Amino acid sequence: MDSTDILQKCTLFKNLSGDSLGEALAFFHAQEKHYKKGAFLHRPGEPLGNFGLLLSGSVQVYMNDFDGNMLIMASVSPGSTFAESLCYLKRNPAVYIRCMADSDILVMDTRSLSEFHPDMSPVGCDMMRRFTQMLAERTLNLNSRIQTLSKLSIREKVITLLSEYVTSEKSSTVSLPFNREGMAAYLGVNQSALSRELSRMQQEGIIRFQGNRFEILP
Repeated sequence: MDSTDILQKCTLFKNLSGDSLGEALAFFHAQEKHYKKGAFLHRPGEPLGNFGLLLSGSVQVYMNDFDGNMLIMASVSPGSTFAESLCYLKRNPAVYIRCMADSDILVMDTRSLSEFHPDMSPVGCDMMRRFTQMLAERTLNLNSRIQTLSKLSIREKVITLLSEYVTSEKSSTVSLPFNREGMAAYLGVNQSALSRELSRMQQEGIIRFQGNRFEILP
């Protein structure tokens, strides 16, 4: 899949092409950059002047709790953006943003969003509308995350998480964007306890899995 196809997955650039796409990219001062696996795009206390759209690879946004345990805030897949709200609000968040694999990222900023004027071009107005829509979609995603974390048992958390992916991908077989350690951090549970529960669920015929690929059985 080339970068144009990836851009079409993002609310900001969906159904744009040619000059319109070029103007949209210029509106956000977009630059494509390559990062090696393990590279930090942000650390706590650093200023956050850009947000990103992942073109290839894998990115995680995470933080540490008071006990030093990692809590994954977002696991970013190609076509998805990250840190857009924090960039727009000009916050210096206490989060880490790290490449989990060699990654190509479209690095953008929100300067033009604060420069609205009556004579703004149609593309500029469209980008402001799309950015607002993207923030609204992010809010819905956070609500789904809260639904998962609010479940009391590990089994309920797993079923809720997998159900969200099944609904989104319209398939009973899905690939999660993290390994078992990352899955435990995302769900806020102990990794060993998670592995035991997954094994029990597979033995009981509820799910089938290999690595990060899961199938919910009928």
